[in-house]
Amino acid sequence: MLSINDIKKPIAADIDAFEEKFRNSMKSSVPLLDRITHYIVKRKGKQIRPMFVFFSASICGGINEATHRGAALVELLHTASLVHDDVVDNSYQRRGFFSINALWKNKIAVLVGDYLLSKGLLLSIDNNDFQLLRIVSDAVKQMSEGELMQIEKVRRMDIGEPVYYEVIRQKTASLIASCCACGAASAGASDEVIEKMRLFGEKIGIAFQIKDDMFDFGTDDVGKPLGIDIKEKKVTLPLIYALANCSSSEKKRVINLVKNHNEDPKKIAEIIKFVKDTGGLQYAETQMKKYQEEAFEILNTFPDSDSHRGLEQLVRFTTERDK
Repeated sequence: MLSINDIKKPIAADIDAFEEKFRNSMKSSVPLLDRITHYIVKRKGKQIRPMFVFFSASICGGINEATHRGAALVELLHTASLVHDDVVDNSYQRRGFFSINALWKNKIAVLVGDYLLSKGLLLSIDNNDFQLLRIVSDAVKQMSEGELMQIEKVRRMDIGEPVYYEVIRQKTASLIASCCACGAASAGASDEVIEKMRLFGEKIGIAFQIKDDMFDFGTDDVGKPLGIDIKEKKVTLPLIYALANCSSSEKKRVINLVKNHNEDPKKIAEIIKFVKDTGGLQYAETQMKKYQEEAFEILNTFPDSDSHRGLEQLVRFTTERDK
């Protein structure tokens, strides 16, 4: 598989320019805020979200200043949500770095999240990017609803496939969908094309999350199983399938393990073995590939180009990764 640097070559200059503009979009006259936002930029990831924005704009008419603002809007609102999530989850690390709340405590982290949110809103309003703001704001709303739905269902252990897909569509897929829709909208695409790109991104997001959920049960690629989702009592697709394809007594036994013994490493290993033996991982892999293929079918309605191929490679990178 190509590296992320190889994939972004067709838009490398735009991504480099975006980095500078994104840093500028977070600047403040308050020294403490500048120190924190500098720390946020320094620990940036692979820039998958901006790449989806830029590639989508490129195949829908071309990258322009609105595309840069759309990518910055997505990053500002998403980063704000991550900062707030770390406070809610009492999480002190993200991507191997200390979280904002770990270094500057909860009150400052919440205020920084609010600041990033307001900067994103003002960036759009000041430039009359109301369509982009609507697209990304809708995604943030869906992410919140999906998280709350999952919390409610986890308490009741009441998750079947339809609920699972609705949760991940809102929690994860809505963000990637907004990246693709923002890119298309920034390039001046029609409403029909914007919706097509939104659906394309949604299918990628669902495939991405299914792949992510598979890692919790271990695959040949990642080695030792982690069982993090089990510890948090999250019922994901591999486990849902396994529970639906076993005897009622076995189902009760496994649900009891997830509910009441989710901190015991031996019990977690037992749940993981049950999922593997019942075909949960194979089923999830099949479903992931189905959504990936549906995304490619949408992508292939666009003419072939460097950006078209770059977007295809980016989809493969996000859905076929090994970690």
